[in-house]
Amino acid sequence: MRRDIIIFDIETVSDAEAARRLLRQPELSDEQARDELSAYFLEKTDNRSDFPRQPFHQVVAIAYAHMIREPGEQGTEYVIRRLASGGKVESTERELLQGFFGLIERRAPQLVTFNGRSFDLSVLKYRAMAHGISCPRWFNEGDKWNSYSARYSTQYHLDLLEVFSDYGASARCSMDEVAACLGIPGKLDTAGDQVREMFERGDIEGIRRYCETDVCTTVLLFLRWQLFTGALSAPAFARACDGFYNYLAAERERRPWLGAYLDAWDQLR
Repeated sequence: MRRDIIIFDIETVSDAEAARRLLRQPELSDEQARDELSAYFLEKTDNRSDFPRQPFHQVVAIAYAHMIREPGEQGTEYVIRRLASGGKVESTERELLQGFFGLIERRAPQLVTFNGRSFDLSVLKYRAMAHGISCPRWFNEGDKWNSYSARYSTQYHLDLLEVFSDYGASARCSMDEVAACLGIPGKLDTAGDQVREMFERGDIEGIRRYCETDVCTTVLLFLRWQLFTGALSAPAFARACDGFYNYLAAERERRPWLGAYLDAWDQLR
């Protein structure tokens, strides 16, 4: 199993320029183009969903937690190294994508997501191609059975939604639903359907903060899964949770949104 673990989430808005090209309406404003794109997909799905398909999502934030596996006296230990957003507030989508795929090229970590196979990674690959970004290691790392593209291997990519639902054999619950059942904080004051409004008023920092709190929830779900599968012993699980708790506590003053997440976690511990 990979030593480096990157637990990540992305936030997106509809790509207004791609919408104008698809709809053949170059005169539309960004806001109009996003509205028309939603109407296009609503019609295409017989009024079932106005959610754009993956190539039409512009990445505006990528947040991640970097954990490492270390040998311990009672088996494997998981240690948090960092929780952050990629790039800077002013980073372009291309720069965010270069940072993500550059990490794959350098370290080939295990990726952990919630619904990453269906959405996050699909979006990232489409958008990388749109920007002319190359990542050979994505396709060359591993073997036929264990690689970033292998659906049923978790060595390079563990999609928690896939394993929780037995790859679709049972209902695919939302992250917020699973978190509520497991006594883990879920959404706080922001939800995904608010990201477009935040983006259009220029609140990229708020989007990055929201994305980081979603990563916190993904970390705790990941650790619970590792305990369940036996990848972590009960004492090692407790130490990993305590280490993550202490990390958030140390960041509270500098990043109050992580302190708010910690407060929500305290109410459930």
